[in-house]
Amino acid sequence: MAIRKFVVYDLNVERYARTLVPDAPAYGIVADEAHKTISTVLDICRWLMEQGADRDALVLVVGGGCTSDIAGFAASIYKRGVRYALYPTTLLSMVDASIGGKTGVNLDGYKNMLGLIRSPFRVEIHTEYLLSLPPREFRSGAAEMLKSFIIDNKGGFYEKAVKVLSGPFKPDELLPLIFAAGDVKRRIVGKDPYEDNLRRVLNLGHTCAHAIEWWQAQAPGRTDYSHGEAVAIGVIFAARLSERMGACGAGLADKLAADFAACGLPTVPPCAAEELAPAFAKDKKADGDVINFVLIKKIGKVSVCGVPASDL
Repeated sequence: MAIRKFVVYDLNVERYARTLVPDAPAYGIVADEAHKTISTVLDICRWLMEQGADRDALVLVVGGGCTSDIAGFAASIYKRGVRYALYPTTLLSMVDASIGGKTGVNLDGYKNMLGLIRSPFRVEIHTEYLLSLPPREFRSGAAEMLKSFIIDNKGGFYEKAVKVLSGPFKPDELLPLIFAAGDVKRRIVGKDPYEDNLRRVLNLGHTCAHAIEWWQAQAPGRTDYSHGEAVAIGVIFAARLSERMGACGAGLADKLAADFAACGLPTVPPCAAEELAPAFAKDKKADGDVINFVLIKKIGKVSVCGVPASDL
């Protein structure tokens, strides 16, 4: 029996999704942080049920990181799990969100509190999707790419990425960087698929980033940093904390801040760290009053260290 395919897509990329499998049932969602909730997941599951999707169904997910998080989660719990394939349409999802099998949604404004790890059936990267990305959306992916190379800089890809990302968009120069960044994450996930230890290094910049996203959600209009922009700020935050704790030499944070700024990324938190304290305390990486925080030793080498939440 032929496998039935179902398409779940971000409404912003409907024209791509509709051409993927023209005769397949398709369901569009609003893929943003406000709609990244269990309610959206249940809507997708209801739609699959109404369409008669069975255990042999294949859900094709077209969109960015929010889309893969939401729809991947829905596919993973519908009838105790059906297969899903990812077609990332943003740079951020190509280098990060589509790799590793993490799915999930927010709970009461706190990032990714509900979810599970379940790898996709396949991931297909089409760089032509990037041609229609707004500059700001492109820069959000640039932050995750730079983060990957700060974790592992084999081949000197960090320096290459800064050069390419700070200049005009050139798909032929970007493609090798996309695959290199993806390889960083794939190698780490392959050794630690369920984030028992090593995989935690991929959270570089995310403790502060998630806190910023929580903070701005408390009062719409404060700031509107995207996830990637918040990660950029979080990486520099981690670098400055690393200097203060003696994990790296002086000057690293300023160098990274200058590189990130050259790529059009923000580097300064929008508020005092004290205002982020509630989110730090509820971070998924917290163990009591201690947060498993990723510190930077140098470009290409990081470590996970237990940091008291008060020290942040």
